[in-house]
Amino acid sequence: MPYRPPLIAHEYFSADPPELPVRAKGEQGLSALTRAELISADAQGVTLKASTSADEALVVQVNAAGEGVIRVRLSEDSEARTRSARVTEMVHPQEFAGARVESGEGRVVVDAGAVRAEITLEPWHLRFTDAAGRLLTEQERGHVDISGRLRTLPFGRSLVDGVTVAYQESLVAQPDEHFGGFGEKFTPLDKRGQRPVMWNFDAYGAESDRSYKNVPFFVSSRGYGLVVDSGMPVEFDVCRATHSCVEFVVPDDLIDYYVIAGPTIPEILARFDRLTCAPELPPKWAFGSWISSGFFRDSQERVLERARRIREKGIPCDVLHLDCYWQTKGHWSDLRWDPETFPDPEGMLATLKEQGFEVCLWMNPYVSHLSPLFTEGAEKGYFLKKQDGEVYVADSWHGSYPACGIVDLTNPGAVEWFKDLLRPLLRQGVAAFKTDFAEGVPHDSVAFNGMTGTELHNVYSLLFNDVVADVTHEINGHRLVWGRSSFLGGQRHSAQWGGDTYTSYPAMGSTLRGGLSHGLSGIPFWSHDAGGFTGTPTDDLYVRWAQFGALSPLVRFHGTTSREPWEFPAVEHLAVEAIRLRYRLMPYIYSAAVEAARTGAPMMRALCVDFPGDPVAWQADLEYLLGADLLVAPMTSPDGTRQVYLPEGEWVDYWTHQVHTGGRYIQVTKPLGEIPLFVRHGALIPVTEVRDTIGGEPFAEVTLVAYGVPAAGGSRAAISDVDGDTTVTATRDGDVLRVTVSGPKQITNVEIAPVAGAPARAVVG
Repeated sequence: MPYRPPLIAHEYFSADPPELPVRAKGEQGLSALTRAELISADAQGVTLKASTSADEALVVQVNAAGEGVIRVRLSEDSEARTRSARVTEMVHPQEFAGARVESGEGRVVVDAGAVRAEITLEPWHLRFTDAAGRLLTEQERGHVDISGRLRTLPFGRSLVDGVTVAYQESLVAQPDEHFGGFGEKFTPLDKRGQRPVMWNFDAYGAESDRSYKNVPFFVSSRGYGLVVDSGMPVEFDVCRATHSCVEFVVPDDLIDYYVIAGPTIPEILARFDRLTCAPELPPKWAFGSWISSGFFRDSQERVLERARRIREKGIPCDVLHLDCYWQTKGHWSDLRWDPETFPDPEGMLATLKEQGFEVCLWMNPYVSHLSPLFTEGAEKGYFLKKQDGEVYVADSWHGSYPACGIVDLTNPGAVEWFKDLLRPLLRQGVAAFKTDFAEGVPHDSVAFNGMTGTELHNVYSLLFNDVVADVTHEINGHRLVWGRSSFLGGQRHSAQWGGDTYTSYPAMGSTLRGGLSHGLSGIPFWSHDAGGFTGTPTDDLYVRWAQFGALSPLVRFHGTTSREPWEFPAVEHLAVEAIRLRYRLMPYIYSAAVEAARTGAPMMRALCVDFPGDPVAWQADLEYLLGADLLVAPMTSPDGTRQVYLPEGEWVDYWTHQVHTGGRYIQVTKPLGEIPLFVRHGALIPVTEVRDTIGGEPFAEVTLVAYGVPAAGGSRAAISDVDGDTTVTATRDGDVLRVTVSGPKQITNVEIAPVAGAPARAVVG
């Protein structure tokens, strides 16, 4: 899939997707539904026999798959399964006790509560409405231009040379409709006019439509979501072939999709979680800062020196990350300490634990052919193979590193072998693993269970992260992985980051867009390499990215060169102040994390999540809400000035305490030490004293900061901690703010921010 300009040589990676075959000019092959007849019905849905434009008979099934969820299947066989189901089930339809089915006079209705499917049998047509009958979307019968040629593919399937190559669907898009999701896409948040391909790439950056994490799921501004259950390279066309249609092509043995009711995005995401899986909350310490060795030669001595300097300088930090070079160069990733550079890993890990550090190790599912472990894995049949049965030794690093074998995670023996490589490290004291790569399954490889590389490619990232999460939970009691690749249902892997982004202001902006898109795809806990990954950031960019990282769901400092604050001496204090701000806000941040795990709504929320009726909220994609009450607008311009859109309401500048009326753009200029940050007027923000670590214990002291006059009926804050939930309410009584607390958390102090018109003092109790 070339993505470079014509005069730059195209880069073809061993794990690029295969192209779909194209019908010859004049060749027939489109098989679109024309009419159907009811075969059977039960309380949950119907099965229909469909006739097509090619005089074929196919099976359509339309069912309630949970409250507010409609499932649509089209296949030759009613028992058909997706190819990925041979190794993992990504979607788990449920029954809905309140479902109703009505039929008569050529019409069938399947009612799943908040969403209804209305079927016309002849001519065939399917439309989806909400409970009140408002149209959400409906099938497009095939968009035809003035010459009579189809521009879109209607509901049905396509054959080339008599062989089925894909099923397809086309849905009407309204002129003002916006679409978000599809995974971690680094393109504008509103995907209208784009063509997302569901194929996990080693993207070598974060500035194109190639992404490490794809999710065949989108949300619409009309109050519905749609997920396609397939691990194959599904292709979406979002109003690009024609502005009035969203279509998707599914190169699988059937098309199996779900329409999910809202109307709000949080409601859609909550139903999406029930359909796929619940988000996994990371351990509390994971919300502290992660400081990495960087992508260069490391050693036990350097790690201990790094830890010592962090503590001596008072830089808040909970996790030290060791990247590739904890292993012997040339052997990545055989999961063995380099005995020369790390002669006593147990002693090192014990020392770091005493200093309050958790340790994360880099890894991937590839084993260099130069490693002694490669011979063992090859002899036992633990790697993916070529079609001739030989080990597939793949160029998994784009030529920058020796070719590797790819651990075959469809082989139960290989899974146990792989876990046995991880268990000793966890028992030594390693807290978690950074699960890098896993986008490199070649399409022409063959797996132990018979799957082709194309069938395995996307879901392989789920298998990889599942294996590492399982063994981590077995030894350490949590399921944290810090993953780069993901697919449908990846919210069960509790930490993901945005890959190898370039060090520039535009790259920081596209990284942010990727995080917002991923949040709309059901992933609450996302991060990025603060400072950028490839190259060395300028001092100002390092600080601006550190501020963005500090106010992201999770934060890690990592790159091809050092991102340690002292390596930027002129601005070290400003980067550290950004980290300290995060640690001060940690009761608020951790509470937002707990809420995200419970509801599925992202921590880093595109404005459309909370302001769905505001059309600007779909376009203002270089800012976000962190939780419900903080609006963050990372400085994406080197001159320190940018436009910030403030949605409806009143917003307090965190630094100046000036109150701004929302529903408009304002120009914001901030010195290097300040990130544009606004607090919802009337909000109660819990903060705490900044310490070296967050750790895993409850916050000892919590201060409540009140920003302005409480709304009518008072203001409310929910504080979640490992010891339970605490509810705080505040009402104004003349010039006094009266605060009541219910729950285990002790509020040790109440601060009133100097906002115009704020109460003079606060009373707790």
